[in-house]
Amino acid sequence: MEVGSKVIFLFRDAEGFGSSITDALIPNPNSSPLKRTETQFELPLEKYGIKGCNASGDIVHFVDHQGSYQVSVLLMQSYDPPVVACAINEVLASITGEDRSTKPTIVLPFFASESKLSNDMFNISSSNKKIALYGTHLGPETEFTQAIIGGTKKPLSSLQIQFEPLACLIHFICVLNLPTVLLIGPRREHPTRRSTDEQLEVLHEMGKFLASHVGLDFSKEKVQFKPMKKTKESEEPWRALYG
Repeated sequence: MEVGSKVIFLFRDAEGFGSSITDALIPNPNSSPLKRTETQFELPLEKYGIKGCNASGDIVHFVDHQGSYQVSVLLMQSYDPPVVACAINEVLASITGEDRSTKPTIVLPFFASESKLSNDMFNISSSNKKIALYGTHLGPETEFTQAIIGGTKKPLSSLQIQFEPLACLIHFICVLNLPTVLLIGPRREHPTRRSTDEQLEVLHEMGKFLASHVGLDFSKEKVQFKPMKKTKESEEPWRALYG
């Protein structure tokens, strides 16, 4: 599967975070013109002994006037273990094939609880300060990864990824040693109506920040994000074993 040198990797989630980022990234009219194209992908998983299920999703490419992919946004369906590991492995194998002379740089935007990012409490409504985004890198450093990390704060070293597909993806990325940036937006532990508005502001800030670093624009009008209150019942059952 051909992709650009920069790949924004997202999952289709119930809140619409992945879809919002994917839909809202558009060509920047003030920079070199890029054309947005959309397609879908399906990769069979039969070699893993999984029948009737493919690794599937949508992929958006931003193409220059020479027809070269510059940026790709990959929106993958979310799967449960153990299928998720097989699906992610197949997708990564497809975009980092042996025929590629250079490996793409991966960007992983996601939310994490504010308490796991910083010792400082996050409150947009009580401060006029710019929203703080957090970032860290995996694998080899590049000028691109350094540029993104330079505009973010460093999260706490104790940060843990609670979304199983993303945690699995990060594991495979570390094994493949791909240049990767984790771009993290803070979210409240217990959502309220006010914090829902704050969360939307964080998403907008993440989108604008991300777009500015990949030569694109971010359209707030295309965002359809509906934060959900997380309950014990909605968490992965296996996490109950770990408290």
